[in-house]
Amino acid sequence: MDRPTVLYIRIFLLLVLVLPGASRVFAAGENQLDGNPALFSVMAALQAAGFAANGSISPAGEAVQQQLAGKNLQVVSELANFVATHHKPSFGADLAQYVSFALSVSDPPEFKSKFQSGEVPPDVVALEGFEKLMVRFHAEAGIGGLWLKMQPMLDQTLARYQEPVSRTIFETTGYLRNPTSGYMGRHFQVYLDLLGRPGQIQTRSYGDDYYIVLTPAQEPQTDEIRHAYLHYLMDPLATKFSEAVNKKRSLEDYALGSPILDENYKADFLLLTVESLIKAIESRLVRGPVEKRQAVVKQALEEGFVLTPYFAEALPVYEKQEVAMRLYFPDMIAAIDLKKETNRLETVKFATTRPDRKMAEPLSVPVPAAPMSPAARSLETAEQLYSDKKFDKAGEAFRRVLQQTEDKTLHARTYYGLARIAALQRDPELAEKLFHKTLELAPDSQTRAWTEVYLGRLSDASGEREQAVQHYQAALAVKEASAGARQAAGQGLKNKFQK
Repeated sequence: MDRPTVLYIRIFLLLVLVLPGASRVFAAGENQLDGNPALFSVMAALQAAGFAANGSISPAGEAVQQQLAGKNLQVVSELANFVATHHKPSFGADLAQYVSFALSVSDPPEFKSKFQSGEVPPDVVALEGFEKLMVRFHAEAGIGGLWLKMQPMLDQTLARYQEPVSRTIFETTGYLRNPTSGYMGRHFQVYLDLLGRPGQIQTRSYGDDYYIVLTPAQEPQTDEIRHAYLHYLMDPLATKFSEAVNKKRSLEDYALGSPILDENYKADFLLLTVESLIKAIESRLVRGPVEKRQAVVKQALEEGFVLTPYFAEALPVYEKQEVAMRLYFPDMIAAIDLKKETNRLETVKFATTRPDRKMAEPLSVPVPAAPMSPAARSLETAEQLYSDKKFDKAGEAFRRVLQQTEDKTLHARTYYGLARIAALQRDPELAEKLFHKTLELAPDSQTRAWTEVYLGRLSDASGEREQAVQHYQAALAVKEASAGARQAAGQGLKNKFQK
């Protein structure tokens, strides 16, 4: 009997013996597959406003049109104007902000925010005033009554999704050996949207609440549901053991080399680690020959999920023992051999184009980051200008940061940027002065390490070899210095043997 067959038998036995109440998980209670009245009302409002009209309409959409036929509602023109003034560059981004709004408010007719002041998702903050339009539209268009009429259609769709979604959840829970699918007050929810384009999927994570919003497709989108559910189960583990995970952070440098990897993963090593592990788990749950599973791992690596090959090798060991993933996870992280993974990643060739997906839009939307401060935004602009070799404009943007904030860490990154510009413009004295200014502030580990490397190179260039060695050694001594900085410092030290 081959390994995958044994694996699925074990999952089945676990579900039967440990999860006798699993068949009720998506019928009622903490984890549900359901509709959402706020989402329905928001999507009806968008349809009335002419949002993304594409010539095709669902049966529920036709019901909305009939409901509004003959009604001369002023609020519809106001909605259309609001949608036009909040237009995003792509359909996915346009839709995403309204899905976020629907998930962040209470049921109609109130549409009150569920969040405290300062905790509202950034994309929802940008829709200020939309809730007032929704209150009016819901009441004037009679959407509450239409929602009740839609229940038979909703129930029929839910029935079609019930078995495949439940099976996906049970299989995933069984693989990770979780005794239940919800714990510690956390919540996983799948909502069906009857009004959107077929096959659309949006995912959100707000604190302990995980959501999937999907529009019905010919085949239930079980792969995407499993992916989001794995995040629901695995994200808390990465957070709990973040200190152990971050000890492997030097591998993050290799992910930075992927031209197609989303910036969210490049900026957050915990997120990158979890996504790498999830893709490895998905490869183990793929039915078919071993080549099919290997292809999943290969594609993940080529996209920039640099730890997927390691996890793909470690998971068969996990499968042979009895400890649940929530207990096994820290041991698996501790076993990452940085030297071995570095050797593996030195030769990787990243893909330059994104692979085709089942949908044109992203499968998931990462948790919105906190709004950027003006200083952080200026710093980001400055780094982009520096990358584009527009050094004069980059310098202006860097200096703007100094006027916008008193944050020493941001000031350190600013002086580091100005120092690199001075070095490229052949002004070593100014560069050295600015690099020393960087170290006097509160630089993060990566900035500190690279600053020492640059100072070492400047010292070498001026013939001060002893001082250069001290800087290279200081770079290597920086806790959590990036792999790239360590490699550069090591190369600098080797130069002392060269005549």
